[in-house]
Amino acid sequence: MIKRYFITLLFVLGAGFVVNHYYQVFTENPWTRDGQVSAYIISVTPRVTGQVTNVYVDDNTRLKKGDLMFQIDASVYQAALNKAIAAEKQARAAVNKAINEETRATRLEKRTPGAVSVLSLNNLDNAVESAQANLELAKANVESAQLNLQYTKVYAPTDGFITNFDLRVGSQVVANNPVVALIDENSFWIEGYFKETELKGVDAGDQAYVTLLTHDDTTLEGTVKSIGYGISKTDGSTGIDLLPTVNPNFQWIRLAQRIPVKIQLSQVPDDLQLRVGMTASVKIIK
Repeated sequence: MIKRYFITLLFVLGAGFVVNHYYQVFTENPWTRDGQVSAYIISVTPRVTGQVTNVYVDDNTRLKKGDLMFQIDASVYQAALNKAIAAEKQARAAVNKAINEETRATRLEKRTPGAVSVLSLNNLDNAVESAQANLELAKANVESAQLNLQYTKVYAPTDGFITNFDLRVGSQVVANNPVVALIDENSFWIEGYFKETELKGVDAGDQAYVTLLTHDDTTLEGTVKSIGYGISKTDGSTGIDLLPTVNPNFQWIRLAQRIPVKIQLSQVPDDLQLRVGMTASVKIIK
């Protein structure tokens, strides 16, 4: 009987030791299932307005930096360039004319002093400066027209993935209005949301382990890159009739806020594709 009690006591002590060990590991090394994959999303924005004439990519495709994505009708901008070039030629001709007139008057004044008044010479000199300024303006207009013509072709600004792409030939795009979301292929990280009570002693550079919900058999290694310095609060925000919004709460319960912790992965297997929004579990080793 004593032996049986002794064995039972050993089992209880062993179970208690295991529970205590895992409790210590959990409290010393914070863990959360509230994590997700994040990446920088570039809003591809056309720099000119016009109708889309060609689309060279499809939804959910991978692009390399410099790949042509779509093209905007260039006819209007080609016409503007031709007009600017013609205006530059006119301005150049005006400069030559002003210089010739000034040169002729200057030579005449040298041969016959007093033949040309000082006021006339000053006016001719000012005419040359004005014509040269108009020429510089015309050159700038040509450069601007050339840029607008180049902007009718929209290229991928970085390596990445297109998603939720619905641009079609015939669509009208407006300058400085985003039309395509491009996920930067080289910017993926893991965002883990930890209780504020678990972050004591956590610092940038600490080792972290990440497990994705879709690949629970693979553990990814990483390091803590940074810890968020603030989160949005609900209480005190402006609500209806410009009055502050205050949520009711229980005085005897204090819920810990969750602070975002950014995890930079050390290496991702070639057969594992990260996707923005995927669910992840994160454990930090302090």
